[in-house]
Amino acid sequence: MLEKVKYALKVSRFRFWIYTGGTFVIGYTLGAESISDFYRLEYYLYLFYFFFLANIFIYGVNDLFDLSTDKENPKKEEKEHKLVQNKIKDLKSILYFTAAISILLLFFQNNWLQRAMFSSFLFLSYFYSATPLRFKSKPIMDFSSNMLYIIPGIFAYVLVSEEFPSIFLVLAGFFHISAMHTFSAIPDIKYDKKVGIKTTAVLLGKKPSLVLCIGFWSMLAWLTILLTRLYPLSFIILIYPIIPLLVLTKENMKIEKVYWFLPYVNTGLGGLLFTFLLLEIIL
Repeated sequence: MLEKVKYALKVSRFRFWIYTGGTFVIGYTLGAESISDFYRLEYYLYLFYFFFLANIFIYGVNDLFDLSTDKENPKKEEKEHKLVQNKIKDLKSILYFTAAISILLLFFQNNWLQRAMFSSFLFLSYFYSATPLRFKSKPIMDFSSNMLYIIPGIFAYVLVSEEFPSIFLVLAGFFHISAMHTFSAIPDIKYDKKVGIKTTAVLLGKKPSLVLCIGFWSMLAWLTILLTRLYPLSFIILIYPIIPLLVLTKENMKIEKVYWFLPYVNTGLGGLLFTFLLLEIIL
């Protein structure tokens, strides 16, 4: 049992937990009206789900359907998790367990909007990698389907406020995750081409993909600065479009290294945003 838990932790990619769990926390904080909202049991239940179980589901499905294509990609061996034949059975049992928990949660959700958001998350998490849809192998659909990382925040907002968040917040999330996905796909261009995966980055090539990232992150920065009414600290968000701009213009900046710096940027800025939102609720 302990070995399976250890293996599940490995599959879930600890360094990427923040992308679903952090989004859930920010969404919940944006929708909360008082500090008492953070005493609700369902907050901690879904906090655990989106930090751990959701990532097992996302990356477990990814590993299963990318078994053949991951062979040539060193990133999977060095920084992530590469599935091997003798672990397929273990992975499937962990996935069945996670899927069962996910379906069970649907029955205890309060309204159709919560269920719609949660079901959308499961749908996109599965078919991002799984056939026959396999969104990751289709240009435009690859970064668009990565809304799966924003949906935990929308779900959290609905959970605490019983309302859908502002469309501008959703758009900001979409631009961010589209840039994140495209940026992360650039180091994989060579390996994706080799196995016949046609991502947006493969279609455009490295430099146009970096320009697209600059565009997406510039839209995020513009929306963030406007939504906060030009609050001085909001200008920190400009770090996002600056990153691909530097990679594009400076030869000594290797995207393979810069990419692994992004989780720290996301965690730092997400933590800052959470702190300010929470202080606003308390005060």
